[in-house]
Amino acid sequence: MFEQIGLIVGAAICVGVLLQLVMMTLTSLRRVVDDRRARELELELLRTQIEASRKRRALTAEAEKAWEGWRKFEVFRKVVEAADTSSIYLRPHDKRPLPGFAPGQYLTFQLNVPGQDKPLVRCYSLSDSAREDYYRVTIKKVPPPRDKPELPPGRSSTFFNEVVAEGDILDVKAPHGAFYLDMTRDNPVVLIGGGIGITPVLSMLNAIVDSGSKRETWFFLGVRGGKDHPFKEHLQQIAAEHENVHVHVCYSNPTDADVEGKDYQHAERVSKDLFQRLLPSNNYQYYLCGPGPFMEAVVGGLEDWGVPSDNIHFEAFGPASVKKAKPPAPKTDAAEAVEITFAKSGKKLQWDGSFENVLELAEANGVMIDSGCRAGNCGTCITAIKNGKVKYPKDTGIEVEAGSCLTCICAPDGPLELDA
Repeated sequence: MFEQIGLIVGAAICVGVLLQLVMMTLTSLRRVVDDRRARELELELLRTQIEASRKRRALTAEAEKAWEGWRKFEVFRKVVEAADTSSIYLRPHDKRPLPGFAPGQYLTFQLNVPGQDKPLVRCYSLSDSAREDYYRVTIKKVPPPRDKPELPPGRSSTFFNEVVAEGDILDVKAPHGAFYLDMTRDNPVVLIGGGIGITPVLSMLNAIVDSGSKRETWFFLGVRGGKDHPFKEHLQQIAAEHENVHVHVCYSNPTDADVEGKDYQHAERVSKDLFQRLLPSNNYQYYLCGPGPFMEAVVGGLEDWGVPSDNIHFEAFGPASVKKAKPPAPKTDAAEAVEITFAKSGKKLQWDGSFENVLELAEANGVMIDSGCRAGNCGTCITAIKNGKVKYPKDTGIEVEAGSCLTCICAPDGPLELDA
């Protein structure tokens, strides 16, 4: 009996020892796991701090490269890309480094055009991805309106194509603009250009290709025919070398010399019908730029196809823009008309909603305000507000300091007095 008790006690002791060993082992393992996790968290925190530091240094470096106001740039290369269309390559005259830019942004130029009593300020989209030592813009000479052929062609676009030469010096503001492609994302995109509206979306396409991104990319270009087709070989090379990029060029009026399947893919206009035939779905982010009628048709088609407005991004310079595709805002009743005082000019004018913005009202009544893009992007028309408030129909392309307004897109929000 005592032997049995001894065996039981011995077994119990063994079990206890084993349990203690198991507990000790588990505790040791838990400690190892906790230590490993702690080290992983420390490494993760360190990596985060290093990345944050790298981004701060990069931002600081870019900020140091940026500049305020006008900077001298030399035209070191000029290339004819298509009929009445030239690429202007610019490098800083001071030889200092250049800041990068987001693909889709633009440069603002101050041009001393012969025969003009004051410099012209104009904005042109960058047509390439960011480079370390130069910028490129591509500009098409704007012809007279079809219904008014007696009018002269565009002053600044003619100046760039017919007067500007290699070696010339131009005044340029730093890249800017709220229309750009977010390169930190990899969601699928559709890039759409009409005519010279190719420039910002080509910058986006080049940025995608140059970065090595594999994001699904559809590129549509609409032109009249081969003579109006810029960057033909470049687009063909991209399509041949990058499986994630699908290039579709449309000629609305091809000639016998234009070969379908080689020079272009579709003898039609860029449209919703074309998108529906080619795209797997409408679930993309769309970026587009082009003439007013082109923008109106494409944006309207995308909306009809059920594309959410938040997925449609567009560039608009000048009076012809996509806003024409939307119903105009109702005019202000005469009883609700407000007075705008132009202090320097000594004029008091009535705002009744018959003009789209304050700048148009001013110009129609002999009040001269400098302007450039006429789309709220370049800042040339910024004017100080002495009294009152303004409102904007859309987000401005630049930050407007308190007490000032962009007259090219704003409307008065009650009685208004401007320093103009």
